[in-house]
Amino acid sequence: MFDYLDMDIDERTGVNRIHLDRPERRNALSGALVAELKEALALADADERVRVVGLAGRGPDFCAGADLAEVQASVEEGVLASLREAEALGELFTLLRKLSKPVVAVVHGRALAGGCGLATACDLVLAAESARFGYPEVRLGFVPAMVTAVLRRNLGEKRAFELMALGDPIDAGEAARLGLVNRVYADGDFETEASAFLEELAGRSASAIELTKRLLYGADAQSFEAAIAAGARVNALARMTDDCQAGIRGFLSKAERSKGDSKGEKA
Repeated sequence: MFDYLDMDIDERTGVNRIHLDRPERRNALSGALVAELKEALALADADERVRVVGLAGRGPDFCAGADLAEVQASVEEGVLASLREAEALGELFTLLRKLSKPVVAVVHGRALAGGCGLATACDLVLAAESARFGYPEVRLGFVPAMVTAVLRRNLGEKRAFELMALGDPIDAGEAARLGLVNRVYADGDFETEASAFLEELAGRSASAIELTKRLLYGADAQSFEAAIAAGARVNALARMTDDCQAGIRGFLSKAERSKGDSKGEKA
């Protein structure tokens, strides 16, 4: 179905694994790969079996960034060609944020430049201890422009500027300390621990996760009062979902049983 990635859905857990599959090019983001990834994410979002998407890379690295041969070709074609290529990547980052289901970057090896941007644009990032992250574009006289909107939200302005302006790679531990990575696992346990995390997330209420994601990202440009009002609307909507009603009934039933047991002990 795809030439530059593969997709596998575990119907038992609801985890959809998408792998970038250009290991000979360190999974560089060509135009074709970006287009396929957008298609795969849209398919996952529409598939009722899918509850969580895990995004990883084949070969030794997660993703080395943009395909520089294509970047050079677009420069030779002119500014409009460069703009179209950049906008396609921007659409991918936007899609990750708009997707109703959580997307988790599962990073081993190197995630650099656009590859680091791709991981940063996901909702959560899991990293092997030996993974490396960075935005080295400045060393080529280039700018990590597309990821700026996400990076400053994740790290704050000063940390984001330092990463982008110096272009130095950082290890997984430092990335976690800065807030770029959520969890770091030992290399030997990485696949097992990452799979367990994805399955645990998939076990959460799908409606609650979707509403949480929508509310969190929707607050970006809102005033405090508007964000509180949006939270109230989502709160009311969440109460009406089947998951929430089942959860409340289960909690109240458990509390009632516990109350009855307590009375029996006193008698």
